[in-house]
Amino acid sequence: MTHDVLYATLQNEFQKIVKENGIEQQHIKINCKLLSPEEAIGITKRKDFPILTGKEIMLTAEFQGELGQAFTDAPSAGSQTLESIINSDISKDPHACSVFIAALNAVTRKLGLSDKTVHCKNDEPEECAHELVKYIQTHYANPKITLIGYQPAMLERLAENFKVRVLDLNPDNIGELRYGIEVEHGVDSYESAIQWADLILCTGSTICNGSIVNFIDIGKEVLFFGTTLSGSAPLLNLKRICFCAS
Repeated sequence: MTHDVLYATLQNEFQKIVKENGIEQQHIKINCKLLSPEEAIGITKRKDFPILTGKEIMLTAEFQGELGQAFTDAPSAGSQTLESIINSDISKDPHACSVFIAALNAVTRKLGLSDKTVHCKNDEPEECAHELVKYIQTHYANPKITLIGYQPAMLERLAENFKVRVLDLNPDNIGELRYGIEVEHGVDSYESAIQWADLILCTGSTICNGSIVNFIDIGKEVLFFGTTLSGSAPLLNLKRICFCAS
């Protein structure tokens, strides 16, 4: 699947949902606002989550009382109609794309088509990491794992229990030793890390920059995690786990 096909598919599927629910012509406003790190993830004992280091920002869209969120490095704020969001150029405009993804999450949450669209907070990222280990041990036994996206709580717990490699694009992380694992370059080490692994754990925020296409139909078992992919995962038939979000 190419970058353009990915976004065209999401736009078409979102449009179908709107039509099927009779809300296509309604003037529905999606309020997208930028959250502070504390609003987004609460007070955590770790201080190296990407959202706390300023590398990612969380957008929240509100639709008829339900919330949808998206991690992105291309934030946008304001209020738009649902129709304008669906018809925006999300394949070329990263700001429009992040709004689209957050809006999709909120609308599908409202319609009962998605869940766990609001990020966990405080001690919950640690709990999520523990639940992740148990889930993998139950479903995959003892796989070699490549983690896509530096997520400190997950990386530490995974490294304690499995053979792990981690890829990231943040230059502050690349080449650094984190919890005994060297963070590798997300592009330069992609092929070797994918071939090496039995299981790929990939952050759902890759939907916002289109790099998710590098982890679809790759001949490996892939599990996506996080709230950003909540609305897109069922539309793209992707496996997603998210243990502590609301």
